[in-house]
Amino acid sequence: MVAGGLRVLFCGINPSLMTAATGHHFARPGNRFWPVLHLSGFTPRLLRPDEQRELLSYGLGITNVVARATARADELSAEEFREGGRRLDADVARLRPEWLAVVGVTAYRAAFGERSAKIGPQERTVGGSRVWVLPNPSGLNARWTAEAMAEEYARLRAETAPAEG
Repeated sequence: MVAGGLRVLFCGINPSLMTAATGHHFARPGNRFWPVLHLSGFTPRLLRPDEQRELLSYGLGITNVVARATARADELSAEEFREGGRRLDADVARLRPEWLAVVGVTAYRAAFGERSAKIGPQERTVGGSRVWVLPNPSGLNARWTAEAMAEEYARLRAETAPAEG
């Protein structure tokens, strides 16, 4: 679910089996992406995965590093991540979002060879767009609470807010 000229293109690791079955990003019930997106102020209300097309009206889109659906991201190979990074670079260059927001620091490190990357804005660009690495909202990422994730997502939102004047 992408378009040209987005403020933020969110990039998940890869589709879950639930996402593959439904065609909706972050569709697994335990995934906190949609609640965190709302808590951070990116959306005015909590969207359901089947309402993902509404994101385009907010200048937001969603894609994945790797297209292959799996039960767990650790089923992906290093080569799949590297190939996904190359494909993503080309897609971002064509779409030109203001920010590419990679949802998962491990995926970002694997796709772009940035072994020491941390959550937050990155020095490098991908396809000419600025990059922000966000915590993975999967229910398996118990290290981050939804509230802490929302704070990090809100930092990105503040960077993308239109200038008032």
